[in-house]
Formats: sequence, C-alpha cells, structure tokens
Amino acid sequence: MNIFVAKLNYSTEDGTVRDAFERFGAVESVKIIFDRDTGRSKGYGFVEMPDSGEGQSAIDALNESELDGRTIVVKEARPREGGGGGGRRY
Repeated sequence: MNIFVAKLNYSTEDGTVRDAFERFGAVESVKIIFDRDTGRSKGYGFVEMPDSGEGQSAIDALNESELDGRTIVVKEARPREGGGGGGRRY
C-alpha cells in the first residue's frame, strides 16, 4: 500500500517517518520529497507498506497526529490525474 504523508516538518527525516509507521507493521520504503533547486524538504512524502491492513491501521492512527511538532495528514496515495507532465500545450 502506498501512503501519502503531508504537512511534515521540513526537518523531519526518513528514519523518523519510518519509526512512526513501523509501529503498525513492515515498511518497505520511505521517501520524503525534496525541492531539487534548494535541496529543502517540500513537507510531504510517501511510505510503502506491503500489507494493506497494516497500512490502513497506520493511516487511521497517524492521520492528524503530531510528528516533530507538526500535525500531519496521512492518507492512501492516489495516482496523479492526467498523467503528469506539466508545461503548456499549444
């Protein structure tokens, strides 16, 4: 299950997020998204948990909880609408 985590403290690291989610089961990966120009966290990321039941338990428990002094938003990740891409179409 791919889980979206938002409103992270800009100083929160992968290990902190992993520790929070591992209380509910196995964590396959954690990826905090960084701005490629500044190198600063964008304040959101993704957690991959192989068991969807454990993933749902983590979502239910961690959504609107506090992590590193911020109230985070946790929900199931959804594929982007429109296939991404950005830019203008002429």
